[in-house]
Amino acid sequence: MPNPVGPLIPADEHFTHQVAETFASVGTSDPSWTEKVCAMAMANDGSLQIGFGLGKYTNRNVMDAYAAVSRGVEQVTVRGSRRLSPSPELTAVGPIHYEVVEPLKAIRFRLEANDAQPLAFDWLFEGVVPPFTEERTHLVRDYRLMSDLVRYHQIGTATGWIELDGERFEMSPDNWTSTRDHSWGVRYDVGTPPVDVEPNEGIPAGAGFMMIWCPVLMTRTDGSRYGMHLHFTWFSMPGFEQKMVTSRIEFDNGAEQVITDIVPRLEFDKGNRRLLGGALDCTLADGSKRSLQVEVMADTGIQLGAGLYFGFDGKHHGQWRGELHVEGERIADCSTPEQARRLHQIRDTVVRVTDPVAEAVGVGNCQPVAYGPWPDLGLDDDPWM
Repeated sequence: MPNPVGPLIPADEHFTHQVAETFASVGTSDPSWTEKVCAMAMANDGSLQIGFGLGKYTNRNVMDAYAAVSRGVEQVTVRGSRRLSPSPELTAVGPIHYEVVEPLKAIRFRLEANDAQPLAFDWLFEGVVPPFTEERTHLVRDYRLMSDLVRYHQIGTATGWIELDGERFEMSPDNWTSTRDHSWGVRYDVGTPPVDVEPNEGIPAGAGFMMIWCPVLMTRTDGSRYGMHLHFTWFSMPGFEQKMVTSRIEFDNGAEQVITDIVPRLEFDKGNRRLLGGALDCTLADGSKRSLQVEVMADTGIQLGAGLYFGFDGKHHGQWRGELHVEGERIADCSTPEQARRLHQIRDTVVRVTDPVAEAVGVGNCQPVAYGPWPDLGLDDDPWM
């Protein structure tokens, strides 16, 4: 055909097209185009947690995924990668499966028994509050669009089971909390870093960068619940400060209260930069203030580096690994400085958050980063993310 059209797939029967193309293709040739889900479930006491991620890289003809468990300082991870065609709508990679049970309400995450690691699970996420979209990620460097990404997140509970080393653990919505997010667009950190483009020097020496991304399920003393999404990025260096806050309180009827500012008073481990706890002083759009207390409940958390975030042992998101490739590893202690650097800073950290204004306590997933120098926190200019 002189002007080819992508193959037809079942999704093309629905009245949901938004560009002049079939659903088998995307509206750009950028190999970094990604659709990704990332989810986790945690025992409210921090004793056990699991993580899940699945990515579709249409212009790379790849789908990859990971499934993991964290207990104490140990993490067990299974990863898979497969050729995307001829099954672009199949959201599964080997033993790792993603299933939409009820759109925007219930999702099933499943890891079948496998030869890579003695781990399996089957967990149903059910939303307590509806999904909320986040600010668009739009990153430009000089003339190059680095990222253009849309994301939504949702906070809820988990039901199901986990099997590790032949031992079975049950998950109940009474004592397990779950979070998920879903994003799509041109994404950063996809594939092997290119060597034929201008180097990205990243954060300059002497600059500190801090962030948290933290959805929390809160429960009031009367048993009613609401969500909080706490997210800020903060660059700090002599003569320069830049902080962006995109946070809110989320209600089950879809209403929200915007949090316009967060002043963090957090502590981090000097050796591995793990979040130790602290407080977040919040200002809401109506001018009212509340100080949230943050308590870390687990020894480490799901290290997302093992899911290939920022790469892991030379492997990267979206990388071609063949028709089907399944692998995994067991790391006995993720807390050592050496393993922390191998796995990177970003991790799903189980936190307990106290909101004294609402008389509520919640459990959530905090993904923290504290990069470079933060002298007030006793953190040296150690440039690793």
